[in-house]
Amino acid sequence: MNEIEIVAGQGEWRGGFEERVLAGYRAAGCSEPLAQALLERAVKGIDDWTVATDGAGWIAVGVTEDNGATVGRIHELTVPQGREWAERWCVEQGAQRVEVRLMGGAGAFADYPVRGQIRMRAVAEQPELPPGLTVRRLTEEEYPGWYAGEEAAYIADIVRAGALTPEQAKAKSDEDFARYLPQGYLTPGHAFYAMEADGQVVGTGWVNHGFLPGVTFGFSLEVYEEHRGKGYGRAGMAVGEWATRQGGDEAMMFNVFGGNEVAMSLYDRVGFAVLDEYRSIDL
Repeated sequence: MNEIEIVAGQGEWRGGFEERVLAGYRAAGCSEPLAQALLERAVKGIDDWTVATDGAGWIAVGVTEDNGATVGRIHELTVPQGREWAERWCVEQGAQRVEVRLMGGAGAFADYPVRGQIRMRAVAEQPELPPGLTVRRLTEEEYPGWYAGEEAAYIADIVRAGALTPEQAKAKSDEDFARYLPQGYLTPGHAFYAMEADGQVVGTGWVNHGFLPGVTFGFSLEVYEEHRGKGYGRAGMAVGEWATRQGGDEAMMFNVFGGNEVAMSLYDRVGFAVLDEYRSIDL
C-alpha cells in the first residue's frame, strides 16, 4: 500500500464523493429532489473535513462536538486498510469515539456496533387502515402525558443503542424535542395520532409531513406494553403509510436505534429498506 498523505485541497476528491453519495441514494429508490436533499445533509460541514489519499483511494475525516464529547467521523473510506489511519487521525484530534455513516453494507466497519438506521419505503397510493383499528388525532389535552412518555422512551432508546450516557441522552432529548417541536402540539407540519381498538387506545404515532421532498418522517410509533404481541406493531406501519398520504407525501422515513432487533426485524418484513446506517466505537 502506498503511503497515505493528506491533500491540500478537496478539489480532486469532492466532486467524485458527492456523485458517489447521490448514486447510493438513487440506487435506494430516492427521487432526484430527495437524493439532492439527502446529499445536502450528508455534506454538512464538508469544508472542514480532512481529506487524504494513497494515490488510488480516498479517506475523508472530521471531528465535531456532540453533547460535550469530541467525536471523530469517517465520512469516506475507499483506501484498503485505511481504517487504521482514519482512527489514528481521530485519536490525534482528541476524539473519544468515532462514527461512520454507511450505505449498502458494513464493509470494513462490520465490527462497529450499529447505533441507528434510517429506513424508507414508498407507500401505497391508497393505503387502508387494518380492520378493527381506528385512528384519530391526539387531543391537545392528551399531549402533555404523551410528551412525557415519548421523552422517557427516547432517552431509553438512545441509552440502549450504547452511544451516549443517560445524562448525555437527556441533554440530546431536550435539544431534539426543542428543535422539532418548537410550538409543541401546534408545531406546523406535525401530526399526532391515537390508535384505538375495542374502545381502547392501544398506541400512538407522531409524524412530520414534508420533512424532506415527498417524505413524511415517522418520529414515533408506540404500542402500549399491555397491547404488544397482538399485531399492532405491524398495523401501526399501515397507519404510518395512511398518514403519509394524508399529508400529501409519497414515501415514509424513520429512524430506528441500534439494539432494537425486534423493530428491525419487523421493518425488514414490511419492506422498509435501510437508507443510511450509523455505527460507532469508543476510542
